[in-house]
Amino acid sequence: MAGFRNGRGRDNRPPQQQHRPQQAPYGYDAPPQGYPPQQQWQQQPPRPQPQPYGEPEYFGDPHAQHHHAATANNPGHTQMFSVDDPYGQQGAYQAPPVPVGPRLPWKALLSGIVLRPADTFLRMRDHAVWGPALIVTFLYGLLAIFGFDQARDEVLNATISSTIPYVLMTGVGFVVAGLILGAVTHTLARQLGGDGAWQPTVGLSMLIMSLTDAPRLLFALFLGGDNGLVQIIGWLTWGAAGALFTLMVSRSHDLPWPKALGASAIQLVALLSLIKLGTL
Repeated sequence: MAGFRNGRGRDNRPPQQQHRPQQAPYGYDAPPQGYPPQQQWQQQPPRPQPQPYGEPEYFGDPHAQHHHAATANNPGHTQMFSVDDPYGQQGAYQAPPVPVGPRLPWKALLSGIVLRPADTFLRMRDHAVWGPALIVTFLYGLLAIFGFDQARDEVLNATISSTIPYVLMTGVGFVVAGLILGAVTHTLARQLGGDGAWQPTVGLSMLIMSLTDAPRLLFALFLGGDNGLVQIIGWLTWGAAGALFTLMVSRSHDLPWPKALGASAIQLVALLSLIKLGTL
């Protein structure tokens, strides 16, 4: 009994030290019952998930930004950046800018082909010139028949009723020939890598054909096609036509001058054979 009164036979620990389930700290799971304290399962902090490919880096992570910049500059990686390149490719061929402005009137167009050919062809590369081309070529064809001695004699000796249709048909024939030769020049220019439109190319080629031969035709009307001075003028104007054809195709199709000259070769040979045949 004494032992019972002295507290023997009972747990002498204070009440707060009685066996009680331990409560896990905040943020940790409670250990299973029956496991010693040293084998408690602790909740690990969440592992960072790998970032999907192609997602942007967080701006708040300086180490990630530094790693991204260093990786982009390494060989085998591409870093996208913008430069002042309108075509998106450095070193690529850039066509000369087309001057901004309205289409030239017919007087400025005709004088520009003779006095300012480079600027005129560059400005008119996107404008059709059918009106001046058809009218000038038709008038040139009406007078071209009088530049050949034999044809001029036949026309002058014929009656007026037969002369007028003959002259009109000659004018129409020169217009058709100019259209065909201009189309051939345009087709060759496109085959050689040109990017110009066909209407300006054909119209300007008809104007070049007519305007460059006008000096020879003017002297041939009075001196005849077999005159020595007329032949010299014919060769000079034919060379001028070749230079203008080359410049026009170069400006209209963005081609270097060797290719532009090659595109104009058939038309030059045809003009030499059809118009200046008396100079050979």
